[in-house]
Formats: sequence, C-alpha cells, structure tokens
Amino acid sequence: MLYRLRLSIRYDFARPTGAGRQLLRISPADLPGMQEVQQASITVTPPPAERSGFIDFFGNEVTQLVLPAGLTQIRFDMAGRVLRLPGESELDLSAPLDRLEQDLDDITDLGPHSPHHFLRASPRVALLAEIADFARAACGSASTVREAVECLGIALHSHMRFDARATEVDTPIAQAFAGRRGVCQDFTQIMISGLRNLGIPAAYVSGFLRTVPPPGKPRLEGADAMHAWVRAWTGAEAGWTEYDPTNTCFVAANHVTIGYGRDYGDVAPVTGSMRLAGSQSGSHSVDIVAED
Repeated sequence: MLYRLRLSIRYDFARPTGAGRQLLRISPADLPGMQEVQQASITVTPPPAERSGFIDFFGNEVTQLVLPAGLTQIRFDMAGRVLRLPGESELDLSAPLDRLEQDLDDITDLGPHSPHHFLRASPRVALLAEIADFARAACGSASTVREAVECLGIALHSHMRFDARATEVDTPIAQAFAGRRGVCQDFTQIMISGLRNLGIPAAYVSGFLRTVPPPGKPRLEGADAMHAWVRAWTGAEAGWTEYDPTNTCFVAANHVTIGYGRDYGDVAPVTGSMRLAGSQSGSHSVDIVAED
C-alpha cells in the first residue's frame, strides 16, 4: 500500500520564549522488506537558527534544531510518501516458550536490534509484580512465544479501556494499569512490561495508524493519529514480530513505522529544552491517504 503522509505539530507560547534545542523523531523509517520511504521532508516554521541530523543508537532518524529566542509559536510539519508492504506471515515459527532463554543465550550481537537491549526494565517501563502476575495468568495456555504475545495482547485489551483523558504522557504504567484506562502509549508500555517479565524481549514502536471511516461517512481531515505498538523478539528463527494491543492485532499494512526504542522516551516525537516564562499549549494532526 502506497501512503501519502502529513503530520503537523504546533506549540503556542503565552510569552516569547528564550532560546532552545529540540530533537524531532517524526520521519517514517526506511525498513527493507517492510516499508520503503519514497519521499520525506520536515519544515520548521519559523526557521531554526541551526539545523542538523543524525541517526541515533536504535537506528532512528533524528532532526536536531537550535531555536532562536522570541518565539510565540513553533510548528513542525512532516510530509512524505511511504510504500508499506504486506504484513508478516501468520505462520508461527516462533520458539517454544521453554526454549527462548537458550535462543537468547546464543545471541552475542549487541547491535541496535539485539534482543538483549529490550529484556530489562527501562526508564518508563518498570517490571512490576502486578503486571507480571497478570501476564503469567494471561499466557498460561501459550506454548510458543507468538502465542504468548497474542494472549497477553488480548487479555490487556479486555483489562484496559481506551480513554484519551485518563493519562498524560508521563503517567507511570502502574497508575494506568491500576486505573484500567489509557491510550496507545499506556497499552504498549504495559504490554512491554508484561512480556519482559515473562523473559520475552519487547520494544516500543512509534508510528502512524491509518484509520478507516464508517461505511458511507467521509474521511475527516486530521482523523488519523500518531500511534504506538509492541515489537517482540520471538526466537532465533522467527526473529521480531509486531503486535498492536490497542487494536488486538498483529501489525499489518495500516501501520507505518517511525522508529524503535526501549520505551516512549527513546522515540518521543519532540524532545529537548526551551526557556519559558509562561504557559504553553500544543496540538498535532495526522493524515494518511492511500494512493493505490
């Protein structure tokens, strides 16, 4: 599926700002065999004082900005075209759960996609006892890693309710899990905690999700969304698989990847610092249009 993407992130400041530095992770990733970026560009309004780019440890494209003082508004726009290839095979080639530890022991690579980076706690994903108990109960009948991933995703979807007002970007997963409400970021980080508690390496994926309007209804401008889902290592033969717990499905052609990390903090769309003397507000919109 060929998609035309458009993302707009805007911040408004009550008083002129001081100077700042920002890192943007908003460009779609070029992933051989999964998705091909045909075009992507980022426009910053007003223009930054300095701009550069680099690839971070996990292979994500980062745009680095130095922003001048005196801003009352800043806007980041990304436009691109991405060819998203069909989803992975449904054939289960993943390791039996009791063999995964041996498969991990055989991995000596410590590169960006090594499963060893995604097995322990990370800044936003604690390995909590209550989530571990939930994961063990949910996956009790699973015999393979892929089955465990799906069982946990289904159980979590039943346990949690999607509620855009229930959590903030920095809400701890313990609070979201106890409240049984949250957004895709919460679903994803809670599932990552559950998988890691089971000894299954799990990563955070940032990206876009194409939404389809109800039959007979027009597609709304800005109706699509930035999204998050889970990437789980399922053994030496099958490698990584991706699962969307918010929508209880393995990732397919409606998902477009931006990047990977241990948790949200590694792939947040906008990070950095800026001197402020007043309040600020922000908004974002996403459009994904299929061209074929």
